[in-house]
Amino acid sequence: MTQTQLLLLPAFVHVALILYVLYRTGSGRLAAVRKGLVKRTEIDTNKTAYPEAVRNFANNYQHQFELPVLFYAVLPLVLMTGLSDVVLVLLSWAFVASRVVHSYVQTRRNVIALRFKVFLAGMICLASMWAWFGLRLFVIG
Repeated sequence: MTQTQLLLLPAFVHVALILYVLYRTGSGRLAAVRKGLVKRTEIDTNKTAYPEAVRNFANNYQHQFELPVLFYAVLPLVLMTGLSDVVLVLLSWAFVASRVVHSYVQTRRNVIALRFKVFLAGMICLASMWAWFGLRLFVIG
């Protein structure tokens, strides 16, 4: 595999995670409406009307577009400058792994303290990616 492929593969895994969470959100919402757990008139104005499991998937879907924005911002910059290396590849995998674990925790038992620790680990990976990229770009070469 090339450096580009190695760096982008975690992004593909993250996109697959996003699509899975979106599918589970949509199918859960549809099932809740079909079973009569939620009235169709409520769903536009009251997302809390859905069962907790469905809300957890919906919230997780939203979370996949918050911190990961910085991940998807650094990837093209690394690729455009040709500064991809093993450190960035490993940090990229670590960040995406943290998103997978975060999703698992949030959509299963939703233990907030554990979820925060996983979020923090991912944030540290992402900050490290940006710091390493900056060092490579401006200092190390």
